[in-house]
Amino acid sequence: MLSVDKLTVQFLGRTLYSDLSFTVNAKDRICFAGPNGAGKSTLMKIIADQMSPDTGTVNKAKYIEVGYLPQEGIRTDGRTLFNETKTAFGDTVSLQEKIEAASSQLGDLDPASPEYADALDVYGELQLQLDKFEVDKMKPRIEKVLVGLGFKHSDMERDVGEFSGGWQMRIALAKLLLSEPSVLLLDEPTNHLDIDSQLWLENYILHYSGAVILISHDRAFLDAIVKRTLAFESGQVNEFPGNYSHYLEQSKILREQLHRAYENQQREINKAEQFINRFRAKARRASQAQSRLKQLDRMERIELAPSADKAIKLRFPQPERSGQVVIELNDAKRAYDQHVVFDQLNLRIERGEKIAVVGANGAGKSTFSRILSGADPLSSGERKTGYKVSVSHFAQDHAEKLNPTKTVLQTVEDSAAREVSGNLRSLLGCFLFRGDDVFKQVSVLSGGERSRLSLAKMLLKPANFLILDEPTNHLDMQSQQILQEALKAYQGSCVIVSHNRDFLDPITDKVIEFYPENKTPRVFLGNLTDFIEKKNQEATSSPAHSTVKGKARPITGDASIPSTNRKEQRKIEGQIRQQKANALKPIQEKLDGIESNIAELEEQKSQIEIKMRDPDFFKDKDKAIQASTEHKEISLSIEKHYSDWAATSDELERIETEFADRKA
Repeated sequence: MLSVDKLTVQFLGRTLYSDLSFTVNAKDRICFAGPNGAGKSTLMKIIADQMSPDTGTVNKAKYIEVGYLPQEGIRTDGRTLFNETKTAFGDTVSLQEKIEAASSQLGDLDPASPEYADALDVYGELQLQLDKFEVDKMKPRIEKVLVGLGFKHSDMERDVGEFSGGWQMRIALAKLLLSEPSVLLLDEPTNHLDIDSQLWLENYILHYSGAVILISHDRAFLDAIVKRTLAFESGQVNEFPGNYSHYLEQSKILREQLHRAYENQQREINKAEQFINRFRAKARRASQAQSRLKQLDRMERIELAPSADKAIKLRFPQPERSGQVVIELNDAKRAYDQHVVFDQLNLRIERGEKIAVVGANGAGKSTFSRILSGADPLSSGERKTGYKVSVSHFAQDHAEKLNPTKTVLQTVEDSAAREVSGNLRSLLGCFLFRGDDVFKQVSVLSGGERSRLSLAKMLLKPANFLILDEPTNHLDMQSQQILQEALKAYQGSCVIVSHNRDFLDPITDKVIEFYPENKTPRVFLGNLTDFIEKKNQEATSSPAHSTVKGKARPITGDASIPSTNRKEQRKIEGQIRQQKANALKPIQEKLDGIESNIAELEEQKSQIEIKMRDPDFFKDKDKAIQASTEHKEISLSIEKHYSDWAATSDELERIETEFADRKA
């Protein structure tokens, strides 16, 4: 399907990889793993024909199409969201435009003229070509992908220029998924997705018909999808079967084996050198010493990859202990003109709590974090900080506030507490500033580098209440782990806005979910995995839905039906089956009706197309126009029925899932 053959790439005098070869087969799920700067994105660009290697080739079969989503930088405007996404169906859109032009031309010509007959022939041929693309299913497919990625139906007619950078990347991802290339290249696709969209994308990729190659620093996302891992380490690329966690386990075993082999070899070398040094000057043993020396020269030395980075540990400066209550919000409201982010919110955060904040993009998570920090005021209500609370806030726009004339090292020196000031270069290594990188001026740093520097600067200040807004977006796996371990050991309180499950799970013990459209945020006890499980269960029991106005209600119990004796259990199971049948029956009947209508319309359309294939069909111009008009109306009706079918199928699937999760 696709093969990489003896690829060599050098960057600034450093070899990223040499003679790299591997193949990509149909339905492969491959992860490029390794630290930032190892060449993962470069390789992806080479496969996508956006860069050239120093040596080697990428071979593709003629029928293979490669689709590539970069990390950032895609922006469009001038079309509605729906029409922009529709460009994914390039040939189809082109045919539709030609048909519209031909139809317009027919309206301007004399039906009795030879030109009209020619135009009508062209119109009929174009219409037949369009039918091969199943254009009727295009609209529901577009809507399903856009909604899955977090867009609302009300967004469909908005100009894409109105959407922010993160939403622009979702639009690009939607177009790429709909174009269905043979090989899908996704570089950090979850960076701009909320938890619901991540889970939707996970499921979509699992069922994708082509091959998928991923770069991601979200371990849970990779573990759910990946079947092969290419690990970029110290100028080498090694392949491991299995997902990312399996790769970590296997690479650890291999490193331990290599380390033992290295130690054994070093012992042999030391013994040989001792023998040589002892006997090289003695005539009787000189020949043996010389033989040992030749053996040492021929020996293939085992080399160990640098491991200094793995020993780096980030420790927060110890802050002063706060009071039991860190912060309280009472009847809090935040609104921008007519847009209400939240209202009547009551929340208390206590010392030592570590909270994850999740929710759809635009639901108010970043606004909430700014209000907690005091950076934004409340529209009404009260914000009270506790005794001796010191706040440190990492916002997504903090990178823009760095002094561009200072170096990386000078920037953190200005903020570092005394107890960590002597170890700043090692600490900067945690955030991927290594070697001479620490002497770079802020003005030449990329957006991701500035974000990492801003995070490092903030974390070096003593504070007993940390507020972190998307701290892992520009960190590789190793840096995430270092930060994660530091936060686990941190004695203060923290609120983290993130959707990175693997990063959050060992740290947080509570989840706050925000919703759009002024719905009261809710609190879930447990980590992010617990939150996802409870979200899957909550639709099965109405008490889990209830909230007290103005107060986030903790979800503390299982939403399943309580255990009881066997007789009562069977009775409850029977009730559930009956409830399921009652819920499914009207939806199934509606779906059957839609499918019946589609079949009838498809038959009508097919009959017209049979007539249109007759060479004599277009000789009767009036009948031809009437048939073409009828064909178009039927096609539009089929398209609408498919949209209804997709929505009804989703509703049926949702109800099935709800009842499948119920445990009697």
